Amino acid sequence: MTLWQPYRAALNLAKTQRGIKYLLRIFDLEPRKNLGILSTHRRLHTMGSVNCKEYKTTGSTPKKEKSTGGAVGSYQSKCSTQSPSTTMSTEASSPDSEYTSAVRVDCNIADLNENEMKQVDFDEDTRVLLVKQNDRLLAVGAKCTHYGAPLQTGALGLGRVRCPWHGACFNLENGDIEDFPGLDSLPCYRVEVSNKGQVMLRAKRSDLANTKRLKNMVRRKPDDQRVFIVVGGGPSGAVAVETIRQEGFTGRLIFVCREDYLPYDRVKISKAMNLEIEQLRFRDEEFYKEYDIELWLGVAAEKLDTAQKELHCSNGYVVKYDKIYLATGCSAFRPPIPGVNLENVRTVRELADTKAILASIAPESNVVCLGSSFIALEAAAGLVSKVQSVTVVGRENVPLKAAFGAEIGQRVLQLFNDNNVVMRMESGITEIVGNEEGKVTQVVLVDGTRLPCDLLILGTGSKLNTQFLAKSGVKVNRNGSVDVTDFLESNVPDVYVGGDIANAHIHGLAHDRVNIGHYQLAQYHGRVAAINMCGGVKKLEAVPFFFTLIFGKGIRYAGHGSYKDVIIDGSMEDFKFVAYFINEADTVTAVASCGRDPIVAQFAELISQGKCLGRGQIEDPATREDWTKKLGEPLPQVR
Repeated sequence: MTLWQPYRAALNLAKTQRGIKYLLRIFDLEPRKNLGILSTHRRLHTMGSVNCKEYKTTGSTPKKEKSTGGAVGSYQSKCSTQSPSTTMSTEASSPDSEYTSAVRVDCNIADLNENEMKQVDFDEDTRVLLVKQNDRLLAVGAKCTHYGAPLQTGALGLGRVRCPWHGACFNLENGDIEDFPGLDSLPCYRVEVSNKGQVMLRAKRSDLANTKRLKNMVRRKPDDQRVFIVVGGGPSGAVAVETIRQEGFTGRLIFVCREDYLPYDRVKISKAMNLEIEQLRFRDEEFYKEYDIELWLGVAAEKLDTAQKELHCSNGYVVKYDKIYLATGCSAFRPPIPGVNLENVRTVRELADTKAILASIAPESNVVCLGSSFIALEAAAGLVSKVQSVTVVGRENVPLKAAFGAEIGQRVLQLFNDNNVVMRMESGITEIVGNEEGKVTQVVLVDGTRLPCDLLILGTGSKLNTQFLAKSGVKVNRNGSVDVTDFLESNVPDVYVGGDIANAHIHGLAHDRVNIGHYQLAQYHGRVAAINMCGGVKKLEAVPFFFTLIFGKGIRYAGHGSYKDVIIDGSMEDFKFVAYFINEADTVTAVASCGRDPIVAQFAELISQGKCLGRGQIEDPATREDWTKKLGEPLPQVR
């Protein structure tokens, strides 16, 4: 290439894009300065491919693009004391290129310190997160693909950023989602730095219309006779089928879903009961058709024959498989209370449940919620403004005591009282009374009190859906869970298990397997199982993370383990606090917070890095958050 070829290309471009002012903007030059000052050039280093598909989730159909091959990657600039000049090739800058021309953003390389994040505007509709780490500048989308949280306020780890709201984690090198909740990855941007330190970005044109990116997925090939089956239409199964196609599996892929609906965001239904399937579903039907994922809706697994590698289904089909992933989740538990099967005694587990609940209420209705768990409390909070009265009946003296301890539970109790929910704690229901039509009219409490009741919601736990594994050869524990390896394989080869029914190791202090029914963990299991089914090697490294939203107060929690003490930082009254849960060894096993983001996400990132937090690091209020600085530090080498 001759010295002036880059300028000829740029001048040709400028003729069609607002003339020489546009050219000057690209090269960061002042008017009338001699172009000769840019006498040396070099092409900036970029990584990755240009065939990342973009897809807007929740009910839309994916946009098809012609694939050009290659691996998904990120685009970064190395920051040095002698910043490289901005350069441009004909391919990268032509009007029909897959990438835009370089755009100056409101950032100079000197503005960013090591391990610092900054959000900038690429244009009036596109926000980009810039991160400086290891003397490199990286750029990805600025919003979490789950619910749109600003990642600038999240937890920056080593080569990745974690969402401040719900803990989803994204790789800064390629934008890929690595921990959940969510499905989609972030768009990536090419970074260039001028000789004055001005930061410039190039975007894929298709990224400008979406804040989310769908990883490349393959389709079925007729000559590939392999069969993979995913059983369970919840969050774990939904992630698994997509990851299987993303990992290059081109055989037959069957997705067995017991509900009649497309896989959807189950977490929302207890918080907002008036949502329709179009507002809840992960993908639309066309998405599954495009990637040759066979949807079997309204079909349940009835029997697994591992000797013959056959799955017997409720639709009468018997399907042979090469590998199978079981993520059948759990069902709501109905306690053995007289009258529990009366009409208008409901659970909250599926979309059909919320539709039945809404059909059962009127402004004059009296609603009783049995249980002081998340499900019962979220249902009570969502219904109190729609009916005459809501009463919560709980066994403990305060709600959420097992999860958050007595002090936070007491503040939650006060919150419900302040919002006109009657809280009957240290109580229970001994009988459910109905009328001649078989509908509930009253509930009888343990002290003999009778409460009027037109609708009873049971938030009394769940039971694991593993009955179909009887005599399958898969070992099932007494509670219905299945022990799995760190790669989510059961005791039977080619049978993988995840989600609520898996008894698996987690990242952190727990040495034994644990059975945890978290939405985030279920999605993570789906990804890990799919990678291993497709021949990869992916070990479980998850940190449990869950969240609830009650009367506008969002409470986050990360970690797992028993505790003997809780240190509270902040104002419980104002719902702006951090709670550190400390075990017998004076180690922090979990952190909860409200109104103090991103502290819980930071703790999750700390544990994911193999680090830990001790009582001595948080006892002094003046230095209580100094531990967050450890996120950018590598682990010390062990000699």
